[in-house]
Amino acid sequence: MTKWYRWQDWATVAAGLFTAVAVLWTRQLNLSTTCMLVFGGLLVVSGLINLAMPGMPAVEYVQAILAAGLVLSPWLGTYTGATGAALTSWIAGGAALVVTAAAIKPSTDVRHAYRVSH
Repeated sequence: MTKWYRWQDWATVAAGLFTAVAVLWTRQLNLSTTCMLVFGGLLVVSGLINLAMPGMPAVEYVQAILAAGLVLSPWLGTYTGATGAALTSWIAGGAALVVTAAAIKPSTDVRHAYRVSH
């Protein structure tokens, strides 16, 4: 699998970056700034790791957990009343979760294809 090529990882990086930067123009409430910056930043980092080192299914699963955390963060961080921040978290987290789920199978296949025999 070619490095810096998979569209799923680029989409995750974009979703994470958008979430982290969206704190500048959305109304923030309670823990929204913290949740959006942390989950957005971690999605960017995990996406870049997947782009640089493809074929690591464990990172894909961590990325899926982070995306699910972003989807759940408006309820956990009690900022469902801040519509812009909540919608950003739900939409970007959902998009990252869907594209990460689509990337798990190809990542697992690459891992098995390059397995070293003993």
